[in-house]
Amino acid sequence: KAQDFWTRYQKQITVVLAVIVLAVGGWYAYKNFIVKPNTEKAVDAMYKAEEYYRMDSLQKALNGDGINWGFVRVIKEYGGTDAGNLARLYAGDCYLRTGDFNNAVKQLKEYSTSDEMYQARAYKLLADAYSELGKNDEAIANYKKAANHFTADINNSAEYLYMAASLAEKTGKNNEAIELLKEIKDKYPGTNGANEADKSLAKLGVYN
Repeated sequence: KAQDFWTRYQKQITVVLAVIVLAVGGWYAYKNFIVKPNTEKAVDAMYKAEEYYRMDSLQKALNGDGINWGFVRVIKEYGGTDAGNLARLYAGDCYLRTGDFNNAVKQLKEYSTSDEMYQARAYKLLADAYSELGKNDEAIANYKKAANHFTADINNSAEYLYMAASLAEKTGKNNEAIELLKEIKDKYPGTNGANEADKSLAKLGVYN
């Protein structure tokens, strides 16, 4: 039966095996001869931009200095690499700090990582940008995402929830603000955010 099966389907089986071999070989070649070299180039290209970022020379960090690339060029040339992805986080923060909130949103929305701490930071920065644009619902949602994404960082998680609560109160959503403040007290007692939550709840007429 096996021999008969092979005789009947030999051509189809050979084609399928050939496709599998080509796919595996193509993926290996892509990872080792395209992705890896491009990642190394992107890391090298970002070195000076990161240095400018640490110096708070944000325009040079974004756009380069005429000799060295900035984050914008790194994203354009190597956006598909891990380093290019990280450049989006840097660029988003630079745009936010220089008042270009729309570009901050663009870069931070496109940034994505499996590193929970960095992703939480990106959500927080995105919330800041939305807040500056007056998009308060989006800002509150992203502050909450930031708080809940990396809960092991209790101090920042409490801070992000407090930011969400403060913005909710500022925009007249007192019930949502109260729920968020109570959440801080329940989840992150002993943090500075919890202490601030007590004060804010008292101002809202909630004592418990």
